[in-house]
Amino acid sequence: MSFAPQIATIAAASYLLGSVPFGLLIARSRGVDIRQHGSGNIGATNVWRVLGKKWGLLTFLCDALKGLAAVLLAKWLAAHWPETVTLPHGHSREDWFDPANAGIAAAVACILGHSFPVWLGFKGGKGVATSLGVLIGMMPLASVLVFAFWGIVFKLSRYVSLASLLAALMLPILVVCFLFAGWMHGWGYFYFALAAALLIIARHRTNIQRLLAGTENRFGSPKPATEATPSNNGTQP
Repeated sequence: MSFAPQIATIAAASYLLGSVPFGLLIARSRGVDIRQHGSGNIGATNVWRVLGKKWGLLTFLCDALKGLAAVLLAKWLAAHWPETVTLPHGHSREDWFDPANAGIAAAVACILGHSFPVWLGFKGGKGVATSLGVLIGMMPLASVLVFAFWGIVFKLSRYVSLASLLAALMLPILVVCFLFAGWMHGWGYFYFALAAALLIIARHRTNIQRLLAGTENRFGSPKPATEATPSNNGTQP
């Protein structure tokens, strides 16, 4: 079965949900265009640095919740929108879209919407918080372990980018372990985890360059004057 209408609807709705720029909207509610401050990125880290902890956490929560909402909505839709198959002699039956595949489709579209929102010229955030949200909806245990690993790396290094990159690399490895242990079924989860990790790494390419050069800014440290003006690509997740 193709389930083309279901997939198209889930992908479109999830992309639009993911493209809601909560960081930009929250900053604007405080009279700030976040794209003109700090790194110029609309993600939670830049909002935190420019507006403070409360607004940064709110942005992170909103970006994560939209990822979770996209996956849950897709699973609900899969359970309530069957495809009718016509059989010989005037008979028919209903086939159902696999909720796991619906969740994967929603997760991919939502992360792409966050990273490349049509409303902002396809210049969005790095996708870390939104990726966590979709993981909670798809793989709760994996999301807890990945977030805990992120927290440990961040605590030890104070680099948001390094923690995000290593957590992204950990995700597909963890999914493979779960699959072989029988705790998870369907290699679609691995392909999603690999794609999400590669996207996060690609979105952090400038951070990787600075980490290798030893010029990446630690969280909580004053931002160098040379990084005070936003760049086209942004520098923080």
